[in-house]
Amino acid sequence: MSRLTISDEYLVQQQILHQNPNYGVASLSFAPIVADFIRQTGVRTVSDYGAGKKNLLVGLKNTGIDAIEYYPYDPAFEEYGEPRSADLVCCIDVLEHIEPERLEEVLLELSKITLNFGFFSIHMGPAAKILSDGRNAHLIQEPSSWWLPRLTKYFEILHLQSHQMMGDGIWIVVRPKKIPSSLGG
Repeated sequence: MSRLTISDEYLVQQQILHQNPNYGVASLSFAPIVADFIRQTGVRTVSDYGAGKKNLLVGLKNTGIDAIEYYPYDPAFEEYGEPRSADLVCCIDVLEHIEPERLEEVLLELSKITLNFGFFSIHMGPAAKILSDGRNAHLIQEPSSWWLPRLTKYFEILHLQSHQMMGDGIWIVVRPKKIPSSLGG
């Protein structure tokens, strides 16, 4: 399969990192916010893009949200299959881990599977974890002013909030824009 969103070499790096039980836990901190959003909007389907060990599902169940269809996607977990469209697409603590040269493809893919809303969190500084090749696990360490033009190419920003949950970061609620056919939509 040809993947445009992650290189084979970086996929191996991610599979190694996911062996660490403390890697991929950010969604537990954001689950109460996502749960409130689900209650407010009544969305029935949630796609967890970069699901890791499916901690978002655990966190949502802990807040009493269990009457949703949950679609995990993570290239490090082949058994999850391909990304699936949903009313709400969550991408929590993922975008800063994307290879910079592949970010455009990831944002395009996110826009294609987001039917109504997206909930994205982005950490803007270095990660505590290091890849096995010595690089910081956050391949993109940029401020919100860098992220917003990239995100608004594909999404309308409905809400943006800074957070200190995992250090310096933001979380946003978005709606997809109609993608011009010249961009692959």
